[in-house]
Amino acid sequence: MAENEIRKGLAGVVVDETAVSKVNPDTNSLLYRGYPVQELAATQPFEAVASLLWNGELPSDQQLAQLRAEERRHRPLDARVKAAIDLLPLNAHPMDEVRTAVSVIGASDGSGSVLDASGSPEENLAKSIRLYAALPAIVAYGQRRRRALDLVEPRDDLDYAANFLWMTFGEESDPVVVDAFNRSMTLYAEHSFNASTFTARVITSTLSDLYSAVVGAIGALKGPLHGGANEAVLHIMTEIGSAANVTAWLDTALAEKRKIMGFGHRVYKKGDSRVPTMKAALDTLVAHYDRPDVAELYTTLESEFVSRKGIYPNLDYPSGPAYNLMGFDTLTFTPLFIASRVTGWTAHIMEQAASNALIRPLSAYNGVEERHIEGYVPDELTLAAAERPEEAGA
Repeated sequence: MAENEIRKGLAGVVVDETAVSKVNPDTNSLLYRGYPVQELAATQPFEAVASLLWNGELPSDQQLAQLRAEERRHRPLDARVKAAIDLLPLNAHPMDEVRTAVSVIGASDGSGSVLDASGSPEENLAKSIRLYAALPAIVAYGQRRRRALDLVEPRDDLDYAANFLWMTFGEESDPVVVDAFNRSMTLYAEHSFNASTFTARVITSTLSDLYSAVVGAIGALKGPLHGGANEAVLHIMTEIGSAANVTAWLDTALAEKRKIMGFGHRVYKKGDSRVPTMKAALDTLVAHYDRPDVAELYTTLESEFVSRKGIYPNLDYPSGPAYNLMGFDTLTFTPLFIASRVTGWTAHIMEQAASNALIRPLSAYNGVEERHIEGYVPDELTLAAAERPEEAGA
């Protein structure tokens, strides 16, 4: 890269090292701590994946049991968090609810000093587990509140995925649904230096606290070019209606130069490696709910778009209809992303804190050149300060 070359969006710029995840170009596989994500999704509960991201290795049976016990301890929705959510208007976006809830949790946590809020590794791991455990209740209550339904208390006899669905719908979900949901959580958990993760690392680099870094990441994830894309996919499918309408709809959308969400990815050029695993989970849900119309619309739109543009689906394309079949409201899709990605965010926050340097890039100024206020005459203090620039500060 040439000196002072501008890379819009930091495309192609390597800003730091990470041991949390990578995309292996030889196999086109997303790796978490070296493990292909499709293998983790097929074999591991989400609790084990969270532990892997935080600690670098899959947990032993004893370690997994300890994490599950700690996660269960923090499942109930804190009364202060519930009160804060209840103050928000019902038409507020659920991402605003989650962002507010995380702020309340952070403000209620007395750990960490005033001068250095970044926290010790042990404190940050404890905070990570607390957020991971609390988010299902926050997301579930948000959906139930919009449906004028009461809060559902968590159950200690259910694992993370099954309990999440229980608190959302107030009934036990079929194992097929639990398995599909668990796989989706694993697939969304981490993806290197994406926009929200980089936001979290920038905030962490200032020695701010973990909660502030997560709140910033939530703000980045809200955007339709990042986490909001799974919502947009379902809106598109709803707009199309059925497979029979795909050709005409796509003709119009491409003529209007609309961005078709759910396709394309900054990192993957040969197709998103997570898609086959999530598509297989979607197929099980289509069969479970007897919805061949969903599969037909999915396949027809994918086939036509790929044939015309040569751009392949990303993870949001199968996850949108999958979450819809499970019963989640479209507005809840991106908060589900948060509940998963908080594990990757906090792994990166802890990694950044362990080897920190303030992230402060340069910019190329292209504005008006130096100019002055007509008639301005500097006073004596200003002149004296100008003669001692070393005392002027940063």
